[in-house]
Amino acid sequence: MNDELQKEIDAYLDAHWDDVVADIDALVRIESVEDLANAAEGAPFGPGPRAALDQALAIAGRMGLETHDCDGYVGYADLPGASSKQIGIIGHVDVVPAGVGWNFEPYRVTRHEGYLMGRGVSDDKGPIMVALHAVKFWADRVAASGERLPYTVRVLFGANEETNMKDVPYYRARHDDPDFLFTPDNQFPLAYGESGICSGTLVSGEITDGMIVEIEGGQAVNAVPGLAHAVVRSSLEGLPEREGISLSPSGEGLVRVEARGVPAHASTPELGVNAIELLVGYLVDAGLCSAEERQFLSFLRAVLADVSGSRVEIAVRDEHFGALTMIGGMVSLQDGRICQSIDVRYPTTITAERIERRINKAAFESVLGAYFTLEHDKAPFLTDPESPAVRALLEAYNEATGENRQGATTKGGTYAREFSVGVSFGAEKPWVQDPAWVGGMHAVDEGVREEGLKEAFAIYARTLGNLMQTDL
Repeated sequence: MNDELQKEIDAYLDAHWDDVVADIDALVRIESVEDLANAAEGAPFGPGPRAALDQALAIAGRMGLETHDCDGYVGYADLPGASSKQIGIIGHVDVVPAGVGWNFEPYRVTRHEGYLMGRGVSDDKGPIMVALHAVKFWADRVAASGERLPYTVRVLFGANEETNMKDVPYYRARHDDPDFLFTPDNQFPLAYGESGICSGTLVSGEITDGMIVEIEGGQAVNAVPGLAHAVVRSSLEGLPEREGISLSPSGEGLVRVEARGVPAHASTPELGVNAIELLVGYLVDAGLCSAEERQFLSFLRAVLADVSGSRVEIAVRDEHFGALTMIGGMVSLQDGRICQSIDVRYPTTITAERIERRINKAAFESVLGAYFTLEHDKAPFLTDPESPAVRALLEAYNEATGENRQGATTKGGTYAREFSVGVSFGAEKPWVQDPAWVGGMHAVDEGVREEGLKEAFAIYARTLGNLMQTDL
């Protein structure tokens, strides 16, 4: 470990950590959820993402970095180097909706028992602000020495990561890719590959005489839903009790059935309990559905209960990404049909087209009129784990932590896959156990350890130093 560099890192944290937290808070206070209904020129994803992008650029400008706005799709801040070669760092300032059930205010940072709490503190407003301050650490060194770094450092702020990632294609159509890029939007130590991700909608046949008046659940396609509810034609009398299910009157002859599960990211479905699965299971078991509805809900229940995809014959695996996983994130009733979103994280041994065909086949054979439509797909990608740049990142991680870890692959989808060469690099440590009251990415009571973010700062500061000595 470079003792002098570590002393400088520690001194920066001592002097500026409260500034880092304040910058994170300034972003968290903006409800930067996609709002296409109110999109406008310069705000293609709505006013929230636009405001968060403005805030991020203002913070970077205050640091003395050169800032640029790409029409509200992306913003970036440069620390110019001595050559045109470029190191890219990209994070995002948009967030998924907060949802309900928070014990902390979602749209401001609350410090509590060594944690920062609030929507975006871990995904991704906290990590990108920490990475930005790591750039400022080097900008301060440049200002003190008067010597430019060998490469330019560009910090990119995306505004559409949580939904369709339409920000990066807009940027790439107008700018060259960085020579190497990382995103602080996943886990340490490093992910050099990401599984395929596809999603679509499973739709029932038209229901002409159903008992379900309303059914809703989930906040995002790429998250295991923690809440779901249905309003059905029934009486409360005689309905069975069940753990995770609450019942209440909802008008004359109507009952509201609410299911409470455990939210989780679609890349880690084993950490969640799908509220939609609980809901449809209860509706079937309690007889709160017509024959038409029962046929589809029984199929849907079986699909949601099996994250391996074996029910629809897509249970495959490979050496890089392990087993395929599948979740249902959002359910609704539209034009007399029940619509369920499906998110699949798949390895190299299957394609999205084959996934679509097999889910369609299973739906057709099980439910009259049901079908599945594939809507989005991103193929698996891999970056050479032995490349000099990847080794530079891992060396920085192990130097800063005293650990000896190697890279891996992930089922998460990050900006890294959108560029010609890139990796995801922190900021979570999945092996560190948080208290039960701390939620993860996309969950209620999203939280992150302050000490973890401080360590991430040290890692990113060292990373930039290592990359400056690497042949990109």
